[in-house]
Amino acid sequence: MLDRPSTSLPPVILRSAPEADRVLTADALTFLAELQGRFGLRLNALMVARRRRQERIDRGELPDYLPETKEIRQGIWEAAPVPPVLRDRRVEITGPVDRKMMINALNSGAKVFMADFEDATSPSFPNIIAGHANMLDYRDGTLEFDDAASGKSYRLGPDPALLIVRPRGLHLQEANLLISGQPVSAALFDFGLTIFHCGRALAATGRGPFYYLPKLESHDEARFWNDVFLFAQDRVGLEKGTIKATVLIETLPAAFEMDEIVWQLRDHIAGLNCGRWDYIFSYIKTLRNHGAYVLPDRAEVTMDRAFLATYAARLVKVCHRRGIHAMGGMAAAIPVKGDPQANEAAFARVRADKLREVGMGHDGTWVAHPDLVPVAMEVFDAEMPGPNQIRTQRQEWRIEPAMLLKPHEGRITEAGVRTNITVAIEYLAQWLSGRGAVPINNLMEDAATAEISRAQLWQWIRHGAAVELTEGGERRLTADWLGEMVQAEIVAILDRVGPNGFHRGRYASAARIVQEAATAAVLPDFITTAAYDVLNALD
Repeated sequence: MLDRPSTSLPPVILRSAPEADRVLTADALTFLAELQGRFGLRLNALMVARRRRQERIDRGELPDYLPETKEIRQGIWEAAPVPPVLRDRRVEITGPVDRKMMINALNSGAKVFMADFEDATSPSFPNIIAGHANMLDYRDGTLEFDDAASGKSYRLGPDPALLIVRPRGLHLQEANLLISGQPVSAALFDFGLTIFHCGRALAATGRGPFYYLPKLESHDEARFWNDVFLFAQDRVGLEKGTIKATVLIETLPAAFEMDEIVWQLRDHIAGLNCGRWDYIFSYIKTLRNHGAYVLPDRAEVTMDRAFLATYAARLVKVCHRRGIHAMGGMAAAIPVKGDPQANEAAFARVRADKLREVGMGHDGTWVAHPDLVPVAMEVFDAEMPGPNQIRTQRQEWRIEPAMLLKPHEGRITEAGVRTNITVAIEYLAQWLSGRGAVPINNLMEDAATAEISRAQLWQWIRHGAAVELTEGGERRLTADWLGEMVQAEIVAILDRVGPNGFHRGRYASAARIVQEAATAAVLPDFITTAAYDVLNALD
């Protein structure tokens, strides 16, 4: 049942941004107010339900299949067919909603570009509004960019990738727009503006509106989105089922409810995606109180074994049984300039990863850099001659709950601890400076990988992990030792960028947020929540 719309106060914009007048029109604001009024209270209740479930897990209740939805899991049914334009998704490229990067991604040769308002975009109000303005220009065929610094011009080619939008997660707020005196849901803000401004135009050309839904934790949250879709389609004049969404399975609870999530969105769903980096973070966060599930160095938490391999297998099995796409995960490697040997090694790792995915049955995959599109495309073209392999069933795979929880075995090393510190601080400093997709150590890092880094630090301190020292022997990771290593990282950053670069680069704020999150009594749900308050103060 929908919440009653609120009519008490007009929307209030708290901060200015270039092109805000073009994006936040009176009619668009009215639509956002309708969405928030109808669905805001229900969204709050879903966030309470998340906290209650986590409390039960903290007390010892492990995730499991839901007994009350057994008939859905065992039932013989399929989701509605996807439109022809979505049938071949063999390589998708993801990236922020920055204008030049959008054009490059759309011209990359990938089948799909995911325009990411979430983990790959630092959510300063100017960044978010600029992204929505870019969506208007994409709609109108005027998305172009002239770079004064380089003299280069960027224009869309004749056959651009299909665009899918990822709004921000349900747990986030857009603090710069108040509806009835409260911040609007960031998810409803991003979805609402794109469907209101672009929905009819995209539907008229058969190229949308399409969405990726991040960080869902339950089928109740999928039902929430389905009801939002139904309302929005009716409000903007689209046929039921016009919206197609792909759900990122990037939380541990959602892995146990894949069938149920597809069922709730069966008229609107196009596929599920292995959001591997957020999934690792969610595994740590969900099982935070359980010492039996401590993970080794991030580099040893690979997709070919333990809980990650099982999760990917279950996703393929469920998707193909329900007639939708099973999308593989991100290749985070990026080209290494000036080092052909390192570059080829990076490409080889990507090829191996994509061979694993296509062999398992995935219908497509993700890359983060245009140079990796032909690498991934070559693998899928060779191994998957058709548009997808949905009709290749995997029903013989029997997946027990314990298999979805089995931790990776491996080493926790001093180098791994220091790498986590470096990645978390460097990424968060860049995020606070307005950049959401950041190359670090030849990997494209986003908010999810920063979350893994700080969550592992917390987990290792909380459970007294023994760390293998570089010079030999081992030592328990403590808050005091972490503080020493954070200080050493700060000194290294100062040496590299100098005092002015250090302060302009927001490194002090980043280091403080990371250290507080890693040493908190209870693992914070999201490091970006605390960082968002700092970002807004700086913006």
